[in-house]
Amino acid sequence: MPFEAKHRYARIAPRKARLVMDMIRGRDVDDAITMLKFAKQRSSVLIEKVVRSAVANAIEQDTAVRRNSLYVAKAWVDPGPIMKRFQPKDRGKAYSIQKKTSHLVVIVDERTEAAA
Repeated sequence: MPFEAKHRYARIAPRKARLVMDMIRGRDVDDAITMLKFAKQRSSVLIEKVVRSAVANAIEQDTAVRRNSLYVAKAWVDPGPIMKRFQPKDRGKAYSIQKKTSHLVVIVDERTEAAA
């Protein structure tokens, strides 16, 4: 049974977060958390919290799920709304700034013995 966790409206561009999400997809949960802990990207901190939340969701359910049998089944990043701001410049000009947001989604599932 898959267990899901989301972080909506994360203040990071989806393009930057996808690089880290691709790194952990399909890995065991403990390996993914270790990789995220030592990754130097800013999005790795946000994604690590989502992975830990999905693991907590799996363990808190009534079904007996062992942590060492969990893996990141699906992980993706959707674009969120863009906050549009303006930066004033000289001679009355204004440059637009787009502050992008992301929706981070991680689904962990239990690995079966046949797949392992």
